[in-house]
Amino acid sequence: MFRMTGKQYYCKAITVLYEIEKVKNYENEPKRRWFFDHDIDLTVWFDDNDHILGFQLCYDKPENPHAVTWWEKTGYHHHEVDDGEKNGALSRKGIPILLADGVFEKDKIADLFYEKSREIDPAISKFVHERLLHYLIPGETD
Repeated sequence: MFRMTGKQYYCKAITVLYEIEKVKNYENEPKRRWFFDHDIDLTVWFDDNDHILGFQLCYDKPENPHAVTWWEKTGYHHHEVDDGEKNGALSRKGIPILLADGVFEKDKIADLFYEKSREIDPAISKFVHERLLHYLIPGETD
């Protein structure tokens, strides 16, 4: 299925997340793995023992991108992704930034992730899915 977004043609041929091989990892930063689909991206960070430290799931790409982030030490954060295209008077594209955003539809996004993650590492899929279902607004407790 093709659809037009801005000046780009968008193909919805990829229906599940797949892992991007050979992701650059930086010294003094946690190891990361990146999973891609045209609708969502998942980045997962690990310690040296392959324990998940955090993840970021970007969704509603490319029309209205948002990101939900979870870190073991700081919990949940939800953002709108400003892709830098809405630059007003600027003549050049800006860099993408995260802006605080409101309601996170956790059940909807958890269901989408569940469908898209069926071919990635089951331990990662289960971990992220469970965290999405247990999303808490920062400052909220179980």
